[in-house]
Amino acid sequence: MLTRRHFIQTTTALFSVTVANPVFADSWPTEAQKAEWDAQVSPPGFDPATSNPWGLHPRFLPQRVDAKDGLVPGDIHVDAVARYLYHIEEGGTAMRYGVAIARGNLYEPGVYNIKRKVRWPHWTPTQNMIERDPENARWADGMEPGPQNALGSRALYLYVGDRDTYLRIHGTPYPRSIGGRASSGCVRMVMAHINELYPNVEIGSTAHLYSAEDSVTARS
Repeated sequence: MLTRRHFIQTTTALFSVTVANPVFADSWPTEAQKAEWDAQVSPPGFDPATSNPWGLHPRFLPQRVDAKDGLVPGDIHVDAVARYLYHIEEGGTAMRYGVAIARGNLYEPGVYNIKRKVRWPHWTPTQNMIERDPENARWADGMEPGPQNALGSRALYLYVGDRDTYLRIHGTPYPRSIGGRASSGCVRMVMAHINELYPNVEIGSTAHLYSAEDSVTARS
């Protein structure tokens, strides 16, 4: 269980960017297309140390913090109350990011394995998502990758054993949702933030999604 003593805020910060109009690929995008989209969500002139174009609360901007002894480097911990994701690093630190979690009772605390990760993924709504929001039916055969895709620029796929839970940690074209309860079960991040996190997460890492009762108390 995490407590507020597990993480102590320090001053390192990274930030993120606005989303341009979508340019969808017909199937999997080329490396050139991926690079173009990456540039759209991290435009020229963007300063990760100072920029906050979405007006997010400053506490949701990425920061390096101290981690409690004994936490496994490479693991991810998600605090459902404070809306933080922690990625544990070697040497007793963690990168902390602001996130959005699922609305209502769709948030699913648990321990998951990251068994797949995709840069500029496709998205296909589940049948339950379509039933909750019939407009999703237009994407029943899948939504092409791009800056307006529901999974954004990067996705980490959460499994229990060999079973895909259909839960993801992913980018979002709706960065102003960060800090709230907005998704259908997944953990959302600003695209530029997950772009920074993504190469540091290894397949086989563990993701701990804490319940409200077990989560860290928010501290700005």
